[in-house]
Amino acid sequence: MISEIHRTMGSVEYQPLLDSNTKVSSLSADAIEDFLEHKPIEARWWLKLVAWESRLLWLLSGSSIIVSIFNYMLSFVTLMFTGHLGSLELAGASIASVGIQGLAYGIMLGMASAVQTVCGQAYGAAKHAAMGIILQRAIILHIGAAVLLTFLYWFSGPFLKAIGQSDSIAAQAQIFARGLIVQLYAFAVTCPMQRFLQAQNIVNPLAYMSVGVFVLHVLLSWLVVYVFDYGLLGAALTLSFSWCILALLNGLYIVLSPRCNQTWNGFTLKAFKGIWPYFKLTLASAIILEIWYNQGIGLISGLLPNPTLSLDTISICMYYLNCDMQFMLGLSAAASVRVSNELGAAHPRIAKFSVFVVNGTSVAISIVFCAIVLIFRVGLSKLFTTDSEVIEGVSSMTPLLVISVFLNGIQPILSGVAIGSGWQDIVAYVNLFCYYVIGLTVGCILGFKTSLGVAGIWWGMILGVFIQTVTLIILTARTNWDAEVEKTVARIKRSAEDETLDQLSKLNFKLVLMIKRQIQFSRLTTQIGLNYSKPHAVFQTKEAWSVWKIPKIV
Repeated sequence: MISEIHRTMGSVEYQPLLDSNTKVSSLSADAIEDFLEHKPIEARWWLKLVAWESRLLWLLSGSSIIVSIFNYMLSFVTLMFTGHLGSLELAGASIASVGIQGLAYGIMLGMASAVQTVCGQAYGAAKHAAMGIILQRAIILHIGAAVLLTFLYWFSGPFLKAIGQSDSIAAQAQIFARGLIVQLYAFAVTCPMQRFLQAQNIVNPLAYMSVGVFVLHVLLSWLVVYVFDYGLLGAALTLSFSWCILALLNGLYIVLSPRCNQTWNGFTLKAFKGIWPYFKLTLASAIILEIWYNQGIGLISGLLPNPTLSLDTISICMYYLNCDMQFMLGLSAAASVRVSNELGAAHPRIAKFSVFVVNGTSVAISIVFCAIVLIFRVGLSKLFTTDSEVIEGVSSMTPLLVISVFLNGIQPILSGVAIGSGWQDIVAYVNLFCYYVIGLTVGCILGFKTSLGVAGIWWGMILGVFIQTVTLIILTARTNWDAEVEKTVARIKRSAEDETLDQLSKLNFKLVLMIKRQIQFSRLTTQIGLNYSKPHAVFQTKEAWSVWKIPKIV
C-alpha cells in the first residue's frame, strides 16, 4: 500500500511518490493512512492533509451545525415570545425550559450519543444491517426515559416549590412544562433518529427538515402568542407541535429513503435482545454531556435573593451559551462520526489526525464568538426583555460568558472524540467529579456565601469545565490509537458473533424440529404398515401430511 503513495524523496530516508500536483482527495483512505505513518511529512503535505480533513469535517458538520442550531432555536424563539408577555412569565418559562425541559434534553441527547458510537463504528466496518436494530433499541430506551420524566413535567410545580422556588414562578413554570409533555416524546424519538442518520453521513436532509420546521414554528408562535393571545400554554403547545412535525419527517425519511435501504430493514423483536449492555452505554453517554448540569445551575440560581432577576439574568446568558454549544455540538457530532468511522475501518492515524484538525478549527471559531459576545454585550438581552435591571445584569455577566464560550470550543469536541472512541464510561466519571464535586460545590459556596450571587455560581461552572477540559486533553494526548482500533474491532466482532449465534440457534432449532418430525414420520409408517419403498401410500394419509411440515431454512 505504501508503494501507492511513496517513492524515494530527496533524502535517502523518505520521499513521497506524490508530486506537488497530486490531490489528497484522489487517494484511498488506506493510502492516506500509510502516508501518515511515515515521518517527517513536509509542510506542504501537512497543509494538503489539513485541507482534506477540514473539507470532510465541514461536509459533515456544516449540516450538523444547522440541525443542532435550528433544533435549539425552536426553544429559543419560544422563550423570546414568552419573554414579552412579562417578567414573571419569562421567569416561569425560563425555569421550566432551563430546569425541567433542559434536564430532559440533556439526558436524551446524552443517551443518543451511544447511537453515534455504535452505529458510527458499525457503519465504518460495513455492518449496515445492525444499525437499524441499534436505532430501535435506542428509541425503546428513550421512550422509557420519557415515561419517567413525564412525572417530573406534570408535577413540576410542587417539585420547584420543594426546592425553594417562589409560588408564583413555580405556577407559571408548571403551566409551561405541562404543555411540553408531548414535545418530550417527540424529542425521545427524534434524537436517536438524527444520530442514526448522521452516523451514515446523511446530514443535508436533516438540515432541510430542521430549517423548514423552524420557519413554520416562528410563524405559528407569532400567531398563537401575539395574534390569538393564548399565552404561556399556547407557546408551549406550539413548541410541542413543531417537534412532532420534525419527528414525523425524520421517521418518514428513514423508512422511505433509498439511502437507508441497507441500514433500515423494518421493525424487529431483535431490538429487545442485548438491551441491558446497550442501556449501560447510554447511561454513561447521558452523563458525558454537561448540558443537564447547566440546567441544574439554572435551578440553583432561582434560590438566590430576588429570584426573578437572578433567573432572567442567568437564563438569558445560558441560552446564548447553549446557542454556542449547539454550534460546537455540530462539530462534535462530526468529530464523533469521523473518529468512529476511521476506527471501524482500522485507520488509527487518520482518526488521530481528525482529532487534531477539529480541535484547531473549534478553537479558532471560539475566538471569533468571544469577540462577537464582547462587541454586542449590551444588546444580548434586548431580544428577550426591556427590563433595565435584567439588561444590566446580563451585561455584567458578559466577561464570564466569554470565558465559557472559549472553553466550549474545546470541551464538546473532546467529548465527541470520546463518544466516537467508545470512552463513555471513563468520561462519565470525569464529568461526575468535575461538575458535581468541584463545579457545583464551588458554585454554591461562591453564590450563597459571598456577595457574588449569580456570578459566583457561574464561576463554579467555569472551574468545573476547565478541570474537565484539561483532563480530556491529557486523556486524548495519551491515547494509543492502534489499541483503540483493536478495541473497536473486538467490539464489532462481538456484535457480529452475537448475530451469527442468533442465526445459528434458529437454524439448530429448525434442524432439531426436522429430526423430531422425521422420527414421528418413521413411527407413523410403522403404525400403518408401510415402509419407505412405497412413500406414495404414506402421503395419501392425512396424518402423514400433518406431521411432515418441513421448515424452510434460510
